[in-house]
Amino acid sequence: MTWSIAEVARMSGVTSRTLRHYDEVGLLPPASVGTNGYRYYGESELLRLQRILVMRELGLGLVEIAAVLAEEVDQVDALRAHHLRLVAERDRLDTLARTVSRTIATLQDRKDDGMSTMQHPENLFEGFDAARYHDQASERWPQEAQQSQQFADTLTAQDQERLQREATALLVRLAALMAAGTPVGDPAVQAEVDTQYQGLCRMWTPNAAAFKALGQTYVTDPQWRAVYGQVADGLAEYQRDAMAAYADARLS
Repeated sequence: MTWSIAEVARMSGVTSRTLRHYDEVGLLPPASVGTNGYRYYGESELLRLQRILVMRELGLGLVEIAAVLAEEVDQVDALRAHHLRLVAERDRLDTLARTVSRTIATLQDRKDDGMSTMQHPENLFEGFDAARYHDQASERWPQEAQQSQQFADTLTAQDQERLQREATALLVRLAALMAAGTPVGDPAVQAEVDTQYQGLCRMWTPNAAAFKALGQTYVTDPQWRAVYGQVADGLAEYQRDAMAAYADARLS
């Protein structure tokens, strides 16, 4: 039995345009193509699509997904591996939920006590997978995405905690500069952005477009925007604009 591309789109929630793109890049070829040019998918293609969507949910890019699928032989073993990843992701989301809950309590206490600064800003980022967002920004540049993953694979838990502290400290310094009304092009702000950029270069080396795209992610991604908003209103936009100014001045 086969299903048309329209039927698969309806069942899966994936647009026909995306399904055609998956075919064009060799990720999900249809079982057959009719004389009218319509694509038709069988059971094995539906199972493959499910695995693709699972890995997309886990934050993998198309290049990484293609590599994983190329190594898969047994469907049951593949699904078991994806199940383990989903369980790990569930645990991460549980940690993220506790982080947000703790942040709510912290903000309420700060409001009640009249405090102007957060006492433990490093706790804002527990449970976040920063590499996931870097991969999203660099998906259009597969080589850079691979470099980022290779770097992430070398990190110990202590390394991850250290990088998290460094990122938090930078965020707090940027918030202070924003509160002081410092323009994003000011040398003090640009020095902080340069610190961020040099840190990114340990994972991958974004060009101007990629660095701007990453800055935009902080504004458009709901999770990151919420974190920035907890530190200071408008901080996500401030960092995005500072990163854009840096890209124009240093990376173009």
